[in-house]
Amino acid sequence: MRFAGVSFLLFCCHMLFAQQELKLWYTKPSASWNEALPIGNGRLGAMVFGGVNNETFQLNEESLWSGKKINDVNPEAKSHLAEIQNLLINGENEKAHELSKKYLLATPPNFQSYQTLGDLRISFPGQSPTEYKRSLDISTGITSVSYKSGDVQYTREAFVSAPDDVMVIRLTSSKPNQLHFKINLVRDLDASIQSSGNTLQLNGQMVDLSFADTGEGGMDMKFNALAKVINKDGSVVAAQNSIMVKDASEVLILLTAATDYNLAKLDFDRSINPWATCQKIIKNAEVKSYDQLLQNHLAEFQPLMKKLSIDIKGDASLANLPTSERLERVKKGAVDNGLTSLYFQFGRYLLLSSSRLPGKLPANLQGIWNKDYDAPWKSDYHTNINIQMNYWPVDVANVSSSMDAFTNFTETLSKEAGRNVASQMYGAKGWTVHHATNIFGRGGIISGIHWGTSPLAASWLCLNIWEHYLFTQDKKFLQEQAYPVMREAAQFVQSFLIKDKNGYLVTAPSMSPENS
Repeated sequence: MRFAGVSFLLFCCHMLFAQQELKLWYTKPSASWNEALPIGNGRLGAMVFGGVNNETFQLNEESLWSGKKINDVNPEAKSHLAEIQNLLINGENEKAHELSKKYLLATPPNFQSYQTLGDLRISFPGQSPTEYKRSLDISTGITSVSYKSGDVQYTREAFVSAPDDVMVIRLTSSKPNQLHFKINLVRDLDASIQSSGNTLQLNGQMVDLSFADTGEGGMDMKFNALAKVINKDGSVVAAQNSIMVKDASEVLILLTAATDYNLAKLDFDRSINPWATCQKIIKNAEVKSYDQLLQNHLAEFQPLMKKLSIDIKGDASLANLPTSERLERVKKGAVDNGLTSLYFQFGRYLLLSSSRLPGKLPANLQGIWNKDYDAPWKSDYHTNINIQMNYWPVDVANVSSSMDAFTNFTETLSKEAGRNVASQMYGAKGWTVHHATNIFGRGGIISGIHWGTSPLAASWLCLNIWEHYLFTQDKKFLQEQAYPVMREAAQFVQSFLIKDKNGYLVTAPSMSPENS
């Protein structure tokens, strides 16, 4: 069995589930998005803030992108490629750089962004909390908030189920009829919200007229979200695009979302009805009790987390401190081996939560958790190293199932989109893309020649696939999926290489990731 370079992390691992509690916990609500706690099932994600009077679940659906599928290869690229290569071979780099900016940059030279779906917000009047605690148990994928207000104990639990494809939120009070709150779905862009009975409905479609001149604007991706409130007692009333809950003892909220994106086409697909998808998912989930939904979730998620344990022996009593205090101690030089173990497992948790079925797309620059409409670096797939880094640990950390999304996306990208870049831009065989792509398969050089000229990105992607085969020795995977993708990436390199003055085969124009 071959191990990658991070295998030293596993020297202290035991293949039995460690006794250490895998829990991040805090004594106050999050003050910012970065302090919220992530949950996800590979497709749906939420950042849970843990507020008392106002709770926020910031929502994501993996395929919610602005823009559309277009051919962004510069039509002048192939006819000027030889001239640029000759300039580079003769050391005239500045002239080559100027020509490349003119003739090699993608048209348009940037693309649009992965977006937040919006927020689910819950408002609780008149709470005065004591004994507050919020936590994320990464062994179960459940986040919880508990506190007292007066003589009543309030508890909220939330998880995103892969088997039932819904986010599940349960609210309870220790005394009957003490739950009074308002629920809203909120999205500030390209969407409308409606309430009816015990449901909240979000209807949206991307509209961006500012990109009309690039071919990306207009009426683009359609998307929907549906939240259903299920109460055991008390009342549930729809009012002013909200839902009001009064005098309840236990309430269940089910939420799902969908778009009309089709991975096979690398584009949205009007034959897909995201509203019908949401309705079907909720209809299947609402007939199940909370205990059934929970058991379905645990039966799927816990075996994945339990595939590896790590227990670096240290002071076990430090687990009695809030995670924030433990982190501050380490910043000041203290040793906390338990926190190191927890940190390692948190990485596994994040990958499983942003890259597994029912999700189809690989983890992007932020997993699936993004609060913005225009995200940093568009929250895209940086193929010059970042997406590879996301998946380096999959096998040695025993989350190999997460690799499927990476491989499937790379395989799909290699076909029409990648072959198009190779042939139209370089006159080459095989396939490639450059330093960044999106769910629509953009493959041209974006965001600047200086770092964007990465025509060997396909080979970088294939290295992860090859390493996965070396680890698993899965001959069927090699034959049916890995080898065809790697073969065409190699064909591109063979077609792309040129001879320099000394007769050596070199890559030009090309640069290494982040190397200036």
